[in-house]
Amino acid sequence: MPHFTMEYSANLDDAVDFQALCKAVHETIIASGLFELGALRVRALRAEAYAVADMLPENGFIDMSFRIGKGRSEAEKRETGEAIFATVTRFLTPLFETPHFALTLEIREIDPDLSWKKNAIHPRIRQKSG
Repeated sequence: MPHFTMEYSANLDDAVDFQALCKAVHETIIASGLFELGALRVRALRAEAYAVADMLPENGFIDMSFRIGKGRSEAEKRETGEAIFATVTRFLTPLFETPHFALTLEIREIDPDLSWKKNAIHPRIRQKSG
């Protein structure tokens, strides 16, 4: 962990460079210093079917979910969430100039007793960074 997922309405395809947005979020999370590089996943998932607010076809959304393992203080979680939200908000400035866009972020802590992982990336990155 951590895993960051953006679910977005399909009508944003032409308005947002999601690959660049994923990279910006990745950089923000790493800059926090709280997470190991080999564990980080950032992805954007397109929602083809959706219904938003008053059903205007221009209405769009990005719903962000940041799942993390236990071990960070409330202050660290809040600071990281605020940094991510600020990065994404800056990136999406043009969307906020319309009355048709909604952005949300939620951080969820994963119960370690109910989470299984196997990661072959960790050893390679740990060895590389020495």
